[in-house]
Amino acid sequence: MSPYELFIGLRYTRAKRRNHFISFISLISLLGITLGMTALITVMSVMNGFQKEVRTRILGVASHIQVSGIDGKLTNWRQVAEEALRHPEVEGAAPYVSAQGMVSFDQVVSGVAVRGILPLMENNVADLADMMVDGKLDNLVPGQFGIIIGLELSRILGVFTGDKIVLISPQGQVTPAGILPRLKQFTITGIFQAGHSEYDSGLVLIHMADAQTLYRMEDDQVSGVRLKLRDLFQAPQVARELAPTISTDVHISDWSRQHANYFRAIQIEKRMLSLILALIIAVAAFNIVSTLVMAVTDKQSDIAILRTLGASPRSIMKIFIVQGTLIGIVGTTLGVIGGMLLAYNVEAVIALIERLFSVRFLSPEVYYISEIPSDPQMSDIVAVAAVSFVLTLLATLYPSYRASRVNPAEALRYE
Repeated sequence: MSPYELFIGLRYTRAKRRNHFISFISLISLLGITLGMTALITVMSVMNGFQKEVRTRILGVASHIQVSGIDGKLTNWRQVAEEALRHPEVEGAAPYVSAQGMVSFDQVVSGVAVRGILPLMENNVADLADMMVDGKLDNLVPGQFGIIIGLELSRILGVFTGDKIVLISPQGQVTPAGILPRLKQFTITGIFQAGHSEYDSGLVLIHMADAQTLYRMEDDQVSGVRLKLRDLFQAPQVARELAPTISTDVHISDWSRQHANYFRAIQIEKRMLSLILALIIAVAAFNIVSTLVMAVTDKQSDIAILRTLGASPRSIMKIFIVQGTLIGIVGTTLGVIGGMLLAYNVEAVIALIERLFSVRFLSPEVYYISEIPSDPQMSDIVAVAAVSFVLTLLATLYPSYRASRVNPAEALRYE
């Protein structure tokens, strides 16, 4: 692009127009791109924040990788844990016993997932110790049949720390009266809150030795070993690398497959919202088309003069591409700045709106996530800026082509 093409294009953008309506449309186009960019960056950051928050709460209770026996039982769990810990990405391992059951208290019954743990080793793979709202994990002592339940489950049953509940095992025992379920009374020694309904209302923790006794497992038998990684996003790759290094036949699964539905739903919502909000930028780009078409009509005599002075059709086209692209660049830059400012301060903005209008967007009585999280990612910002710039560049092509086709003799006939 020659200096004179750039100079004339910038001059047309700065010059006072005879037709003020064109300037108004240009301003609307610029504001449309700015608002669209701001909204899109903010929404994508909030969706990233929700995804990160849900992932953190799930993986605070679940594990990054789970190594379980083929038939649901693993006898040499210590050897499996040692072999897994040899991998440089694995930083923690802990055995577990997993089973199903029902808890009963005062004629109220609820189905639960029972997890037998070793309290001292559980901190290596989960954050349950930080989620305790009453009691602590160390209160689980083998042989005393203590149990830790979720906060929502305690509300359903109407129980508190120190109360006794009955845990019903589906593994029945044969008696002269028939097959009866196994019952055992447990004392509530703690209550946790993970912030996720699946765990707060359907998970109970007992000592691994008590779980082995209740579910008739040998002392060295467990359901599997749970692993914690240094980088949770490496879980699929590490799971594949662990498979040939473990000498026992095991089944290995990672968190991305165990909870795929949650993260897939959030990702789909993020994509759909991004697509809808991208239409705002597309509308602003169409406004650039109308702006340049009117500018070409307004500048036909100027175009004719430039053509008679020797300007080629390609040069005329570049002049108006500069004019439209400048609107896109300014709008995109302002949109990126506004989007980043809003994304990094969305919690403060929401809090201000809630105070001014006396509303609560995410009530803690209804939602497990009561604050609006935000996690701006540079990859999303760069992608949005690139899409915005490409749309505005494409919007300049047709009006610029029309300008290059102006016939100087026809344009100057009535001048």
